Amino acid sequence: MTIKECYEKIGGNYDEVLRRMMNEERVLKFVKMFLRDTTYQTLCQEMENQNYPEAFRAAHTLKGLCQNMAFTWLNEPTQELTECLRGGTLKDGALEYFEQVKERYQRTCDEIQKL
Repeated sequence: MTIKECYEKIGGNYDEVLRRMMNEERVLKFVKMFLRDTTYQTLCQEMENQNYPEAFRAAHTLKGLCQNMAFTWLNEPTQELTECLRGGTLKDGALEYFEQVKERYQRTCDEIQKL
């Protein structure tokens, strides 16, 4: 599978990330680095611990990673989750968005691992 095909499978915007990073090798490098990032694990841990201020920080960081990598499909629920955690409290809809983030994150990582 090519990196472009991977982006198609994960609902990402390949043209945007390629324009930002200037070449395919750099895109591939950072996509693979995404798998090593621990922000998602921190988000899960803090949600489980009901530590919503730290969960907000992790969600906000993950949102930034998704935006930088043009992972549009994963970014959508991550943005919503971030807003539901803003202020360090759990607002309506947060748990539903968190479930979407978990599902989409796993699918994104599964596809990236096929590269």
